[in-house]
Amino acid sequence: MSALTDDVQAFRHYIRTERGLADNTLLAYTRDLTRFALWADRGGLSDYTAPTLRELSNFLSHLRDEERLAPPSVARHLAAVKVFYRFLRLEERTTQNTVDLLCSPSLWQRIPQVLSPENVNKLLEMPQPFDRYFLRDRAILETLYATGSRASEVVGLKLNDLHLEAGFCKCYGKGNKQRIVPLGRIAINALQQYLQQQRPQLVHGAADMPYVFVSRGGKRLSREMLWVVVKKYVKRAGLHSKVSPHTLRHSFATHLLAGGADLRTVQELLGHANIRTTQQYTHVDRERLRAIHRRFHPRGKDADAG
Repeated sequence: MSALTDDVQAFRHYIRTERGLADNTLLAYTRDLTRFALWADRGGLSDYTAPTLRELSNFLSHLRDEERLAPPSVARHLAAVKVFYRFLRLEERTTQNTVDLLCSPSLWQRIPQVLSPENVNKLLEMPQPFDRYFLRDRAILETLYATGSRASEVVGLKLNDLHLEAGFCKCYGKGNKQRIVPLGRIAINALQQYLQQQRPQLVHGAADMPYVFVSRGGKRLSREMLWVVVKKYVKRAGLHSKVSPHTLRHSFATHLLAGGADLRTVQELLGHANIRTTQQYTHVDRERLRAIHRRFHPRGKDADAG
């Protein structure tokens, strides 16, 4: 039994006999601190009596990202750890109050799910020539990621919204607000092949069909059908089942910021009316911010070691 486990047991005895907390509270604290002690003993803390802010933040990240706990559960764990360290100070086992610098995760915004560039590439490569609507499906995935558009905006694309020679398309977002979004070479090629080789067969020569993406019956592709198309290739790629068309929009924004795009540009490309909506993506790319801090802040390297 480790020294940390011993202290957790002493804390449990303290809150049961001296604080008189309810049984349910006692059980919750015990369960949460047991998880904390297990994580610490596996290398999470170099010295539990002197935890660094980074180590404690890593514990919360572990609960979110690896244990997959919801924000209220993470907040409860943090509350238990804070009370535990107050007990350690009371017992003069430590003088540190680093844990009190952490804010409650109940105040955190939910970070949208984002795919790595490698997983985006994996997903975009899933449509294959043996798929019945290979060209259409590939063009859909490429368009979603190239433009960062919502599913409703992609199925709402009309032929006269595409300007492939000039390398852009018009998207109509909430409130029918129009924005211009550039298209990369790969997306342009995918769209051209679909428009030339497969779409004419799907619309059966109906020249009056204005929408870019159509179903096998030549009708406008519904948002629900686009969702089914994306989920088909998500499953084939072996990605998380929660990956959806909107995940590609989140990934589009995050990858732009990671590449150095400024927030106002990303706001314009996404069609956000309020920049606060765009700011959620700045929380995702933490590694880039840390790298910038290490590179440009006079004491950046020192902060890294803390």
